[in-house]
Amino acid sequence: MMRIRIRFHKKGKIRFTSHRDVARIWERAFRRAGIAVAYSQGFSPRQKLSFGLALSTGHESEAEFLDVELVDDRYRGQKTWEADGDVSPATEVLESLNAVLPVGMDVVAVAPIEKGDSLQQAVVACTWSMDVDDIGRADAEAWVADVLSRAEIVVERERKGKPVIEDLRPHVHALGVTGTTETGVRLTADLGTQPRALRPTELLAAVDPPLVARSVCRMNQWTSQGTDREEPLMAPVAPAPLAKVPA
Repeated sequence: MMRIRIRFHKKGKIRFTSHRDVARIWERAFRRAGIAVAYSQGFSPRQKLSFGLALSTGHESEAEFLDVELVDDRYRGQKTWEADGDVSPATEVLESLNAVLPVGMDVVAVAPIEKGDSLQQAVVACTWSMDVDDIGRADAEAWVADVLSRAEIVVERERKGKPVIEDLRPHVHALGVTGTTETGVRLTADLGTQPRALRPTELLAAVDPPLVARSVCRMNQWTSQGTDREEPLMAPVAPAPLAKVPA
């Protein structure tokens, strides 16, 4: 048995698919691709798939990750992942899955990994791109400067039926205006995920004047490596397919 990590995109209409339905899509994809995945024990065995941080329905992503335990003899042992002939096992898995995944879900990297912390525990921050309409660059830069100048951003929310006070400011690692669009501006933010992930829409709504994102895309997820950070999968990223027949 061996474990691999997959990086995939979730873009276009598929962004409206819930996290639970995405898990079902992956279970079906492995079966259709003929890749033997390990199953859990018990009355209702399930494929051993471990996802990273859930992506809010309606958001796109260029950095979704999935850990899978394989029992497929073709891929056992990390040495077998080196190219043997024209096609490496990583490329074979990537192409097999992309052939059966729906439009908008594209595998862009695959590599074997050692067992360790789950993705949900390992990821400490995410980079987000947010397109916000009906605001000029000067006003957006003033809004960003206001956020970064604050010692705290206190919000009250309800959790398990009880009001909870939270300070969002420690989760805002970086924030800036990185471009303009035809209808507004593009913001980029590094937001913390521990002990609870700060969603970009929460940040936009927490500071006056509240902003509303037309589109949100997760660009990166980051793990901590001492004083540095790196992505959960350092394997080369392949270009997403230019076109795909709906699965």
